[in-house]
Amino acid sequence: MSGQQTLTHATDSTTVADLLERVLDKGLVISGDIRIKLVDVELLTIEIRLLICSVDKAVEMGLDWWRGNPAFAPGTLENKDSSPLEKRLEKLEQQLANQSSS
Repeated sequence: MSGQQTLTHATDSTTVADLLERVLDKGLVISGDIRIKLVDVELLTIEIRLLICSVDKAVEMGLDWWRGNPAFAPGTLENKDSSPLEKRLEKLEQQLANQSSS
């Protein structure tokens, strides 16, 4: 059997980590439109766009909306004052508590 060659199969297996790394590196776009019409009158249109990629890839594409957003600034959650709506809600809750105790 010295003259006989053996067959070898090369299999490339992809793990979930490899797949995730590839998707985040290259990016993945999923888009779709839903349109509801009744007698040629468009009643509802929903446009769905989903982009999955790494932060580096998003910045490379010019999608860095979180950099200028004050809600994502460091210390925002710790130093955030109550909004006027929250203050009004607290006032109403206090009034209801006073009425129920009377």
